[in-house]
Amino acid sequence: MKVLLFLAALPLAAQYDVVISGGRVMDPASGLNAVRHVGIRGGKIAAVSSTPLQGKVVLKAQGRVVAPGFIDLHAHGQTNEANEYQAHDGVTTALELEVGVPHVAEYLKARSGNSILNFGATAGHGAARAMAMRDVALPQAGAGNGVETMGYVNLTRYKELKEAEEFTKLAAGLERGMREGALGVGMAHQYYPGASREEIFKVFQMAARWKMPIFAHVRSMSVDAMQEVIADAAATGASLHIVHVNSMSLAALPLVLELIDAAHKRGMDITTEAYPYTAASTLLESTMFDEGWQQRLGIGYGELQWVKTGERLTKETFEKYRKETGQVIMHFMKAEWIDRAMASPFVMVASDGMPFAPGAHPRSAGTFSRVLGYYVRERKALGLMDAIAKMTIMPARRLEAIAPAMKNKGRIQVGADADITVFDAATVKDMATFESGLKFSAGIDHVVVNGVPVVQDGATVQGARPGKAVTGNFGSR
Repeated sequence: MKVLLFLAALPLAAQYDVVISGGRVMDPASGLNAVRHVGIRGGKIAAVSSTPLQGKVVLKAQGRVVAPGFIDLHAHGQTNEANEYQAHDGVTTALELEVGVPHVAEYLKARSGNSILNFGATAGHGAARAMAMRDVALPQAGAGNGVETMGYVNLTRYKELKEAEEFTKLAAGLERGMREGALGVGMAHQYYPGASREEIFKVFQMAARWKMPIFAHVRSMSVDAMQEVIADAAATGASLHIVHVNSMSLAALPLVLELIDAAHKRGMDITTEAYPYTAASTLLESTMFDEGWQQRLGIGYGELQWVKTGERLTKETFEKYRKETGQVIMHFMKAEWIDRAMASPFVMVASDGMPFAPGAHPRSAGTFSRVLGYYVRERKALGLMDAIAKMTIMPARRLEAIAPAMKNKGRIQVGADADITVFDAATVKDMATFESGLKFSAGIDHVVVNGVPVVQDGATVQGARPGKAVTGNFGSR
């Protein structure tokens, strides 16, 4: 009788919570590229098997690629409305690292237990400098997201930090963010030109002392701006990640990539990213459109598209809408520049996805599918495994030193977090466009976050909220 009971228990012991069945597992971290069955238990990958597995839920993946879930280092859409579009683009972790957040603890609390995707953020330098200034009427604290950061920035964008007391307060504010779980310092100083070169250098010194990375949106679209942050990183030893190298370099992209590559080969901890579109997006009221913008950006009114209506601007509508608060799309990059960025072996993929808006930049919904469908399948600018690496293991490794949880992401291996994306390499495609607005990408079959499907058979799993915080380890050092 005891033997019979033991035998009866065997199938239950072998059963997994979720099985992804018969897909082509592509894991850049290990080089695995073969048909396998993936068993998930307790939110972790428990088996990668060449033989079939039993599961309470079975996700069929025959003829599909099974990849680690995509990690987006640069996502301003920090709501579930935005996350749903990102999930249908294969994203399992979406981080606000460029501008960061003003109140890290509040941000993490607001998203915990109610997020489709994994989340995390840097401490926003722009907000911290505003809070350090004397006689500045600060906005009331909100949810602590990156959108709120821009409210602080707009109040103080032309003001300089000058007094020692202000620098002390800035350091204290950023350090508080680190202790609350920030993933580094978010520094978007093109949006606050009042930040002197001395101030930026001092922040690099702080980050180096704390052993926390800086995620930099550089001072201007120029080689000089790139050289500023590379020089500051070299002088201080700070870890540096330069965001959207494509839109911040424009025609100088080959030289900028050479600079970054050379600095890395000299031993600097420096990385970068790009998104696969020929247009950028920002706020029309930002300092980017101060007098002389046409010469600086090399475009005119007709290359600007107002998100709320989709219309291209004129001198009259530019002046009208600049008095409002809203997003604008800038059509100012060439296709060959994006080809160069996507093909570069050290450039990661990140979306710079904007907060949800009906006509928002298509990168908010289609970045990763566009790389897979257009740049891999159609243009053959890079191979499939290389593309997956840019979306998974490369961003995971960028964060591992300060976020130990990332050592378990970006991989299809036993013991890793069960963040997994299943897609059809023959049909995956971004469907969002500048004309029609946001749409779910095609060819993304299943997306699993911490062992829980959030997209199944191409449809949103309603009510699934398995996302967890990715936090820095500063407070535990």
